[in-house]
Parts: sequence; structure tokens; C-alpha cells
Amino acid sequence: MEKSKNFFFDLALNKAPSILGKKGRVLVLLTKLGDKLRRVNVKDLKVKEKFFILGRLLKAYITGKYREIPWKTLLLITAAILYFVNPIDIIPDWIPGLGLTDDFGILLSVYSSVTTEIDKFLTWEKAQATPS
Repeated sequence: MEKSKNFFFDLALNKAPSILGKKGRVLVLLTKLGDKLRRVNVKDLKVKEKFFILGRLLKAYITGKYREIPWKTLLLITAAILYFVNPIDIIPDWIPGLGLTDDFGILLSVYSSVTTEIDKFLTWEKAQATPS
């Protein structure tokens, strides 16, 4: 995968394969994602829902329920979540009013770059919820 212009996101991308290789580590990461989403004030519910979609996709993959996703997409999603849960990045999270702007920028960038795969997952997820 090519390097981005964000050193901290590149670190998250480098760490993503080792996280994806261990179900327990992914589940811990998803727990941290949920915890942080509950703590931060996200005014735009559509943005918050995108985090939840990425979390559900990753959980479905790691539990073996959904496997129709390219490895590169999994790496990007995992890296975006790692970036979000890590308080130290380009703009540290503790800076009021600014701290999460880079986190949301990474999320929206990754989400946009994997929209086709997310749409496939959402279609699959909807089919699972529909009684046969």
C-alpha cells in the first residue's frame, strides 16, 4: 500500500495486519471504538453511523460471517479505526474543537475510498436481517 501524507495514519496502516491476524485484538479494537463513540460528542449522526458501519463490517469479517471483502479494504478500515481510537495523531484529541477533525477526515476519506465494498456489505447485512 502506498504511503499517505499522514505519518500517524501510515503507522496505523502498518499495525493493521497484526491486528487483523488476531480475532481477540480486533474485538478489543471494536470495543475501544464503541467506547470512544459513546464519549465524544458527534453532532453529525451520519458521520457517527459511518463509524458504526465500519465496526459492524470488521466484526462480521473477524467472526467469519462476512468474508467477501478485499484485504486492502480490511486494512484501510482497521487503520481508520486505529487512528480514531488513538488520542495521539496529527491533531491530538484533547484539543477542544479541533482534536477530532483529523480523525473524521481520515474516516470520511477511507469510507469514500471503499464505498463499493461497504455497499456490498450493507446489502448482505440487510439480507441477513430479512426473514426468509
